Amino acid sequence: MDVRLTDEQRQLRAAAARLADDLGPGAVLDLDDGERIARLEKAVAATGWRTLRSDGASGVEVALVVEEFGRGLVDVPLLGPVLADDLAPGTPSATVVVDGVARDAGGLRQGITLDGERVLSAPLGPLVTGADLTRRNAQLSGRPSLLGEISTEHAARWHALALVATCADLLGAARGAHTLACDYAKVREQYGSTIGSYQAVAHLLAEGLALIEGSVSVLRHAAWAVDELPPDEAVQAARIAKLYCARAARTVCETAVQVHGGIGNTWECLAHVQLRRVLTSTELFPVRLEELDLGLS
Repeated sequence: MDVRLTDEQRQLRAAAARLADDLGPGAVLDLDDGERIARLEKAVAATGWRTLRSDGASGVEVALVVEEFGRGLVDVPLLGPVLADDLAPGTPSATVVVDGVARDAGGLRQGITLDGERVLSAPLGPLVTGADLTRRNAQLSGRPSLLGEISTEHAARWHALALVATCADLLGAARGAHTLACDYAKVREQYGSTIGSYQAVAHLLAEGLALIEGSVSVLRHAAWAVDELPPDEAVQAARIAKLYCARAARTVCETAVQVHGGIGNTWECLAHVQLRRVLTSTELFPVRLEELDLGLS
């Protein structure tokens, strides 16, 4: 595989990063800013990124956008609609249903789920509050109806894509938390010096960067595998990526809380929002070490 991004992929990533930086929440209080969320929703809808797969995007391109949205804590639906679009192209205002719950469902009306090789659809009920402050879930308000069926290969590749997308969200949130911690370490002074100048803090941040770089490598391979490797190999690569990225992201986010010291345990610090997003994405399409047989530990 060629790990280098094409010019078009770099432009896609840059556009997603700009949108996340411009309209994503810069503070915890911004999560309640309805005017900002409305502008963000309008901007995301205009990009067409929720239908990336039916527009011909690769797994790598989906991962790039989801990662940047995770980094910026973008709090309007993307991951759920992208996965629903891969199952049922042309189904508007839909999100994916996992374990009977519509995920990433804010403002959407329909839930799409995969049962074996059958694609099912159901209307969505009221939104419910969860641990993740940036994404809302919803219960189903009616019995699922059959939309159609997909091939065994498509079902496997969709599973690989679902794992890759959650990995990208994990990596993005970890990158955002690491940047937050580094910025704080550069300005917070203790005993006359910035805390980032002390080895105890610097080593924690360096370890976090190493975990992020490792996550980039394993995720990039899994995202490429979605379209390029046989389905069973693509799923295996995605499972390995999910295990690594989940563990790495949790460590990075917990480190960000620790670097902030006492303020890291307050509601006003964004670090807990990133940690909440990581914990939620870890449990979305979870992978256990026992599922792999490659001698990982």
